[in-house]
Amino acid sequence: MEFIDADIHKLWLILKRRWLPAAGVFSCVVGLSVVAAMMPKSSYQAEGKLLLKRVNETSAATGLGSQIGELDTLAQQTNPLKTEAAVLSSIPLAQQTITALNLKDNDGEVLLPEGFLKKQNIKQLAATDVLEVTYKSNDPQEAAAVVNKLMSLYIENNVLSNRTAAVEASKFIANQLPKTEARVRQAEAALRQFKEQNQIVSLDEEVKSAVGIIKELESQINTTEAALANANARYATLQQQVGMSSAQAVATNSLNQAGGIQKLLEESQQLEDRLATERTRLQEDHPTIVNLKLRQAALKALLDKRVANTNSPVQGANLQIGESKQKLNEELVQSEAERLGLAKQLALLSSTQDTYKQRANVFPKLEQNQRELERQLQASQSTYQSLLQKLQELKVAENQNTGNASIVEPALVPDKASIKLRVMILGLGVIVSALLAGATIIILEVRDTSVKTLKEAQELFGYTFLGTIPMLGKKANSRGKDAEATIPELPVRDMPRSPLSEAYRMLQANLKFLSSDKPLRVIVVTSSVPREGKSTVSANLATAMAQLGYRVLLVDADMRRPVQHHIWKLNNITGLSDVIVGQSEFKTSVRTAIKNLDVLTAGVMPPNPIALLNSQRMATLIDDFSATYDFVIVDAPPLLVAADAVTLGKMTDGILLVARPGVLDSRAAGAAQESLERSDQNVLGLVVNGVIVENESDSYFYFGKEYYSDEDVPSLKVSNKERSVEGI
Repeated sequence: MEFIDADIHKLWLILKRRWLPAAGVFSCVVGLSVVAAMMPKSSYQAEGKLLLKRVNETSAATGLGSQIGELDTLAQQTNPLKTEAAVLSSIPLAQQTITALNLKDNDGEVLLPEGFLKKQNIKQLAATDVLEVTYKSNDPQEAAAVVNKLMSLYIENNVLSNRTAAVEASKFIANQLPKTEARVRQAEAALRQFKEQNQIVSLDEEVKSAVGIIKELESQINTTEAALANANARYATLQQQVGMSSAQAVATNSLNQAGGIQKLLEESQQLEDRLATERTRLQEDHPTIVNLKLRQAALKALLDKRVANTNSPVQGANLQIGESKQKLNEELVQSEAERLGLAKQLALLSSTQDTYKQRANVFPKLEQNQRELERQLQASQSTYQSLLQKLQELKVAENQNTGNASIVEPALVPDKASIKLRVMILGLGVIVSALLAGATIIILEVRDTSVKTLKEAQELFGYTFLGTIPMLGKKANSRGKDAEATIPELPVRDMPRSPLSEAYRMLQANLKFLSSDKPLRVIVVTSSVPREGKSTVSANLATAMAQLGYRVLLVDADMRRPVQHHIWKLNNITGLSDVIVGQSEFKTSVRTAIKNLDVLTAGVMPPNPIALLNSQRMATLIDDFSATYDFVIVDAPPLLVAADAVTLGKMTDGILLVARPGVLDSRAAGAAQESLERSDQNVLGLVVNGVIVENESDSYFYFGKEYYSDEDVPSLKVSNKERSVEGI
């Protein structure tokens, strides 16, 4: 809230400064607006109303051709009513109305469409689908006739436009139907050819059937693989028991069943039995044993010979088998046959499954191709059916005689002249006047680079703020050359109880506490430009110090425009310049102004003051002054006038800068600050002089003025002439 109040006060101050030129601009423009509003002749305004419907009544009732003439827009943000308003304001429609009514302008010439449109206005009534059509004319009969004719022509054009659109659309669709039908036939043929090439009757059913068969084959393969594994295991067991392959077992059984071989086997078995019996009672070398062995060898040789003649893989020794072993041989052969049968069955099942899987892998692509062909066929058929339906609707729409608009209120002949134009001119004039007045204030403020308030001065320099010297009483109106002609006042001496005196005492206190380690003894007081009051500040600051009991020396070092002798009403026969060159002694040149305060005036003005101030003699004098007095105040020329202040600043404890709103501008302040920084000066701080309390948004002087008695404050109300000298 404080920031808002400060901004409002700042705006109020700007208005106070610039109200006169702003008021002049405002008054001039308003006056011109009044003159302009009185110039036009009396005009009459007639108005009628059009109701717009999205779809015409016939289409809405029949449902045929509803999109012909439908009010719609391309962009979502666009209002169809605004589009129709633009049509009503079109040049062709204006030309038709002009021709139909033979409208003339003020010179008797045929009215141009541009002039017609300037008198016409189309607007949408809020929250309705109604357009209000107005026309202004000096003739009330003409105004009403124009509005009614314009609305009638718009409706006729709307109906004609709808019919034309229907006819053109019918022609286009009639040309497209044969092409669309051909595309339908082509899509049907492509789908049929696809099914024939891929032997498809119903692809969905075939996919389901193939999936079922593949699952069934998978089950059969698993069963067959299990049976084959069992057969292989049984075959391996039998083969291990028999000790021969299935082929050998078959051959063995065949040889055992042969007559000659069977007889030899029986004889060999009998001989084997006898040999075993004889060995129980005879030795191996007994003739009987030897004879039996010879007969056994002969039978074996004969058996091997006969087996060899049969090309059998079985040796004769393996032919002597029993009935049980023969049965095992038969089981081995049967197991081999079963195993081979299962293996063939498994191979057949796997081959069949692979065939179905290959077919199933093709199904997705076949389905994709079929769906694409079916989509093309469906799209072609849909387009064809849609075109047929649209053609029927358009045939009906061609015979419709209604449009999308109807007149809900025809224009009546106005009986009173319109004052809207004059009111509009006056209103526009007031708005333009206010804008120009504001622009005038802004331009003047931008062009005015002067420092106007205490806050601006602080922000501009950025130095330590040491004090404010207010301007109480009447404002100083003369800050120019007349300021040199009057004598400044000394409020600290003459009005010690005034707020102005307290301001100087606060400045003295701030300087005292500015440097606690090294007390300030010699201070140069200067400003950026003339008429900022640096001499007045010097004199009153010295007085405030002297009143506290300090021995103070006030030195007027402004040899170009010295004023301290005027302030204190002293003669300037001899002074600082005379002491520097040795033409006078300090004791004879210095004068006592009040108790504890001595003043050394400038003396005779030399041709080159800087040469004197920059001399060793001046430095020695300052050292002597510092040793003799408690404080030395040096009144130096402005920074932008001469280099005297920066020269003296290097010989003293520092510079006290005085700034005055209304006199100092930002460019001068920047140049002065740059001069101080370039010469590496010790700037003690800033004193803002001549502050107008009413112009400050956050000044404590409001409270200071209330604190002092009425006997003190009114004494500060001096004349404009006396107050103007504060600028020195």
